[in-house]
Amino acid sequence: MSDNFTLGVNYWPRRKAMYWWSQFDAAEVREDFALMRDLGLDVARIFLLWDDFQPDPASVDKAALANLVKVAEIAAQNSISLDVTFFTGHMSGPNWSPRWLLTEREGYSSPYFAWVRQVVSQGKVVPDGNYRNMLTDPQALDAQRLLLQTVVGALAGHPGISMWNLGNEPDLFAWPESAEHGRVWVREMTGLIKALDPQTPVTLGTHGDSLGRDNGFRIDLVHAETDVPVMHSYPMYCDWARGPLDPDFVPFTTALTAALAGKPALMEEFGGCTNLPGQPSATWEWTSYGNPRSQFMASEEDFAAYIRQVLPNLHNSGALGAFMWCFADYAEELWDVPPCGESRHERHFGLIRPDGTLKPHAKVIRQFAATRPTVKPIPAYAKFPGLTGADYYSQDLDKLQPELYRQYLARKAG
Repeated sequence: MSDNFTLGVNYWPRRKAMYWWSQFDAAEVREDFALMRDLGLDVARIFLLWDDFQPDPASVDKAALANLVKVAEIAAQNSISLDVTFFTGHMSGPNWSPRWLLTEREGYSSPYFAWVRQVVSQGKVVPDGNYRNMLTDPQALDAQRLLLQTVVGALAGHPGISMWNLGNEPDLFAWPESAEHGRVWVREMTGLIKALDPQTPVTLGTHGDSLGRDNGFRIDLVHAETDVPVMHSYPMYCDWARGPLDPDFVPFTTALTAALAGKPALMEEFGGCTNLPGQPSATWEWTSYGNPRSQFMASEEDFAAYIRQVLPNLHNSGALGAFMWCFADYAEELWDVPPCGESRHERHFGLIRPDGTLKPHAKVIRQFAATRPTVKPIPAYAKFPGLTGADYYSQDLDKLQPELYRQYLARKAG
């Protein structure tokens, strides 16, 4: 990555969401990327919905690949580059499985499976859906190799590509058999990419669960195999954060990721859901996936104040950059389909509203981008001397993480 503090956004179109590859509209992408450029953003992180790109495991869909090339061209025309995420996979609640990976529910064994709430394939919910483990299934592994070779082969060296990403929070889709197995999988897939495109960085979209337990994608091990360690982090989902808008939580998790990986880290996904325009911060309650759901929804003004604090805190902590989740609130016609039907808060994470108008925090990002920040060295308060992955993951992380956060805050307060 460059010396610039990279500002980016995770992208799904507001009128298409996860259905954009099957309903591709280049004009919509041009409109959205022009707005990103106006906000001063550098990177759009995009997701290759696996079923759209490989409806057959033995081939890559030619139309989807052509549309991806168009997106890269549109990005380059707007001085934006793409963080291209493969094997999506888990996204915003549901798990979006390729049709050929589906199997009977009892066929999948994983410590994580009890949590899987909804499987979607070909754009439809699969009742009692399940799928084979992509990390162990031979057909799935061959399909992954083919997808990487085809996509990277088509776009290696393209000015619209800034990073290749091996997955979005992959433990939410499948677990490796062990932490070493997770590392070996990342090593192989990274090597396939590097053989075709040695210059473009490779990462894996790890999130807070990889800091909270050994889920097979340990930060120290998988990011020993990547160029850029990344973290996805939200104080509103953490019971030991100092509230849902804790402005130091995201910088802390980025710093901890950097310490475990042994190199500076990127905050690849952070943000929050906002209440309807003009409404105060509140807690919404509804039934989601058959269970009660309670979710903090910030007022647009309170969330802008939060972002106004988080961005400089991240910058000062030595992070490589900050990517917001996500570009747009979703249009009402998407509210009854996955993921928005069950996860009502997913409708309202955007920088912009469904009509294209800017939320207040989008203007905060534009102001911050105008300062042209560059990456700073990691300061003493954001370092964890002597902390190794082996030591970290051998401890009770439910106790260790809050204690490390307390120490971080104390050092920062000085």
